[in-house]
Amino acid sequence: QVQLVESGGGLVQAGDSLRISCAASGRPVSDYTMGWFRQAPGKEREIVAAISRSGGSSYYADSVKGRFTISRDNDKNTVYLQMNSLEPEDPAVYSCAATSTGWLFAYEYDYWGQGTQVTVSS
Repeated sequence: QVQLVESGGGLVQAGDSLRISCAASGRPVSDYTMGWFRQAPGKEREIVAAISRSGGSSYYADSVKGRFTISRDNDKNTVYLQMNSLEPEDPAVYSCAATSTGWLFAYEYDYWGQGTQVTVSS
């Protein structure tokens, strides 16, 4: 099985950019479709973005489309989420997850990282 560790979260100002990373170990990340999810206090977890094994296909939630970019470096066994123009609605714990068979739904993902906090001050 794969282990996932996120990093790069922090406190930024509205309008700033931040890149968070998800480092995989135990198995090649190229074996998995990867997703980034977020959960804010009092809200349900939601998918932010997903990327196929090869990186050829990706998905973005409407709320982040045009601002966030998901990418992967299979040689480095790492997946990234570049977040630009951060808004006061973006703060949450961001978690990466891996799935062998799924795409957009959290229940389809088998492996999860512990999450990294992103805070945006206005």
